[in-house]
Amino acid sequence: MIQLIKGFKDILPEEISLWQEIEAAAREMFENFGYREIRLPIVEKSELFARSIGDTTDIVEKEMYTFDDGRRGLVTLRPEATASVVRSYIQHKMAAEDPIRKFYTIGPMFRRERPQKGRYRQFYQIDAEVFGIASPLIDAQIILMLVSLFERLEVTDVSAHINCLGCPTCRPFFQKALYSLLEAKKDALCENCVRRSEKNPLRTLDCKVPSCREALAEAPSILDFLCSDCKTHFDTVKQLLDKQNIHYQVDRHLVRGLDYYTRTAFEILTTSLGAQNAVAGGGRYDGLVQALGGPSVPAIGFAIGFDRLAEILSQTRTAAAKRPKIYMAPLGETCRTLAFEWACALNLSGVPTEMDFEDRNLKHHMKRADKFHAAHALIFGDNELTQGHAVLRNMETREQKEIPIVNLVTHIINLIR
Repeated sequence: MIQLIKGFKDILPEEISLWQEIEAAAREMFENFGYREIRLPIVEKSELFARSIGDTTDIVEKEMYTFDDGRRGLVTLRPEATASVVRSYIQHKMAAEDPIRKFYTIGPMFRRERPQKGRYRQFYQIDAEVFGIASPLIDAQIILMLVSLFERLEVTDVSAHINCLGCPTCRPFFQKALYSLLEAKKDALCENCVRRSEKNPLRTLDCKVPSCREALAEAPSILDFLCSDCKTHFDTVKQLLDKQNIHYQVDRHLVRGLDYYTRTAFEILTTSLGAQNAVAGGGRYDGLVQALGGPSVPAIGFAIGFDRLAEILSQTRTAAAKRPKIYMAPLGETCRTLAFEWACALNLSGVPTEMDFEDRNLKHHMKRADKFHAAHALIFGDNELTQGHAVLRNMETREQKEIPIVNLVTHIINLIR
């Protein structure tokens, strides 16, 4: 028996209703705030992710699914969505018409990391991005929108953590101070952090190795090195969140795992899956569009871990498969052919209808109707056809009524709707 690859999963029909509920809530929330859906290819040139995510990140160094596509060179299954959205924004010259754009996208991402609970090699994200707005107002609004989405989905065990990562003006001073600490603590750092300390010291703060976290517990905070513009921007974001009654915690050592982030960074954390984990995160990346060959356009965005969110909601939600409104219970060959015609007509009219395609007795039909959780069963045999009516049974109350054979589909539609 061939089984799926470790780190990948099937999303079964029993789970789909929950996924659809999440998608519907996200789409409604985003579109109410003026976001438009964008759909992007799963495969991109590897260069796109190396230049945007950063070649010293774990993703680029060891987690990307990359292969040689002949004359096209190296291509990669997308590990995240932001770089692809930025590439599309630049390629289609969207800034020329109007630099202010709001997008959202929902789909699979791929990382060749070690599979574990809540982490998959093919995972799904809900992603939102805004271009062309430098004001801290959009920072606060996008956090508000994210927190409100979780509230709408009744995810209560979450907390918002925010930080400011500075800008090219003030970050070098912080990196210098951090580098001094890293040099002093080098013997206590893991191999990855020793390497990162030379190329990108900020990335060491995102390490999950216990010895590194302990060694860096007293690391300086970039909040102590912010330039006046960054400080004003961050203070304004906090004031706006306060006015919207959004509860948050300033996490002085919060960094994001990708190199392109600047200024506001945030995560939504939950303990619903055991240890505290981030179920969403994002921030501002004002220099990325220009770094990838586009104009100088500020930007901000976030991604929600769809798989984790679905797992959290599954703890309090019961699977709710869509039940048919009608189950056809024909008795005999002639009636089964007629049932097929009626079932097709009802389905096309928006009335979910099921039937058994084999010759069955009434007892079997009633068991099938119960298994489908059908609202009604339509029972008819040769006698009913001769008498000119079928029997419509309410499967919950067991009440029955006669339905004329002539224009039966119309009669059912009028009764069911």
